[in-house]
Amino acid sequence: MHPYQNPELPIEERVTDLLGRMTLAEKAGLMFHTMAAVSPDGTLPPGDAMIPSTGELIQDKLINHVNILTLGPVTPRKIAEWHNRVQEIAAGTRLGIPVTVSTDPRHGVIDNPAASAAAGGFSAWPEPIGLGATKDPSLVREFADIARQEYLAAGIRVALHPMADLATEPRWARTSGTLGSDADTVAELLAAYVRGLQGDALGPSSVAAMVKHFPGAGPQKGGEDAHFAYGREQVYPGGMWEYHLKPFEAAFEAGAAQIMPYYGMPVDTEHEEVGFGFNKSVIEGLLRGRYGFDGVICTDWGLVTDAEIMGTPMPARAWGVEHLDRHARVQRILEAGADQLGGEHCPELIVDLVEQGRVSEERINVSVRRILRDKFRMGLFDDRRYVDPSNTEKVAGQSSFRAAGLEAQRRAVVVLTASNLPLTEGINVYLDGVDPAVAAAYAKVVDDPADADVAIVRRAAPYEPRGGGFEAFFHAGRLEWTAEELAPVLSLTAALPTVVDVMLDRPAVLTPLVTEAAALTGTFGSSDEALLDVLFGRAPSSGTLPFELPSSMAAVEESREDVPNDTVAPLFPYGHGLKL
Repeated sequence: MHPYQNPELPIEERVTDLLGRMTLAEKAGLMFHTMAAVSPDGTLPPGDAMIPSTGELIQDKLINHVNILTLGPVTPRKIAEWHNRVQEIAAGTRLGIPVTVSTDPRHGVIDNPAASAAAGGFSAWPEPIGLGATKDPSLVREFADIARQEYLAAGIRVALHPMADLATEPRWARTSGTLGSDADTVAELLAAYVRGLQGDALGPSSVAAMVKHFPGAGPQKGGEDAHFAYGREQVYPGGMWEYHLKPFEAAFEAGAAQIMPYYGMPVDTEHEEVGFGFNKSVIEGLLRGRYGFDGVICTDWGLVTDAEIMGTPMPARAWGVEHLDRHARVQRILEAGADQLGGEHCPELIVDLVEQGRVSEERINVSVRRILRDKFRMGLFDDRRYVDPSNTEKVAGQSSFRAAGLEAQRRAVVVLTASNLPLTEGINVYLDGVDPAVAAAYAKVVDDPADADVAIVRRAAPYEPRGGGFEAFFHAGRLEWTAEELAPVLSLTAALPTVVDVMLDRPAVLTPLVTEAAALTGTFGSSDEALLDVLFGRAPSSGTLPFELPSSMAAVEESREDVPNDTVAPLFPYGHGLKL
């Protein structure tokens, strides 16, 4: 037994021993954190042009940090079986370094391959912005602790969340992943989130929190997203740079193990106008220096290599350094102070840089030491390498976890107006966007509005459809419906009392509905059952808005991207929510 394999030795001693045994290629492989595909049956699918096979990643490229990409519905048990297959491959490598498996959020309803997965067999909760609507740190910690248990049972050891970003720009497509617009409230919720995932300290029962996106990705110019070249700029017209750091400060205090900077490049600040993953004054100066953060820093996905995703060209998000070749981009990332490159699988570039004398092996060792330390702290070299799939089936999605998620969905419902609430059970209802099988437990469902006492309508918040492929998953642009989109709803409101619920993945302009609907609610990933429990009075309404709702697009366009709740004469202010 080598010292690094001895669980009785101190972690730092084990790290030092293993580091001394590693080749440069093995060290370079450790510094990449990329996608690995999971088949619905839990097997390892063959690779393609975008994602190499898992065997190639581990055996040939010596990569051992992977973010799971589920190819269709995959149960937690099948993820666990896949995980064990992956670990068997890793155990057969020269040093047997275990794989660290990560995931984007997968407890809500939004399915975006770039940001989150739907709950599937895991317990179903509101989107993070819905947790923000509860404003309850104890509930957020309960969620994170349940997510920890479910992840742990499936072999997932790093959460590529929570987002510490603030929802200060209403048009931003990532708003649903935030906890709201108010920095102090978000900071309190975020600390609870981190502690729920990690516990008091990172250990064998923890899931490491990779908090993102430093130093706060909310103030995107014009509300566009930095996944795309047209959204690469972050702006601070209100001078609120420090405001956006508050949630991260709470994350550091809570012991967050890992941090991810965003794609965006700051404009008109003291920092260089390059993407945050390349930005030395932000990573080394602010994150490492001012805050003393010595955990793992992993870049967001795809900063180096141009790709084609879902048939659409996707240039590397090398904002501000587009002119550099791939070697120079990696060099800039390492010089900036990052430890891992997300979404890339080109460790040969790091080997080249060291062999060419452009990056020292001592610099590589600094990052490798940080990365290995987390593997040891989480027990991956010891009894946490494999998981028991039969236990996964018992833990993930168990009835108590599902009940807790449903209760959180209820608590996230925000009642905006309520002239006819609560509804009386047994009345005749006409439905649009609600499952009749669910509604039948509350009322008599009718097919003709003329026969109904009330209509219940559910709609997604409006957005401006963009390009196809990858871009189609991002809801961006306008926040108001077109006349054509509104017409079916307004025809109902004119004919009978109508309750309208809007899924507020962004702060929609609800002005045309506020005087027409008999009642108006906002939800953030609540099921039909959770909503109807509130509408029919089976559960109290307690949610409040995690951001303000603007009265017009003109007000949104005149607001400042970095300032919270900054639209003129909002339709509903931050924190609004009626109690029934």
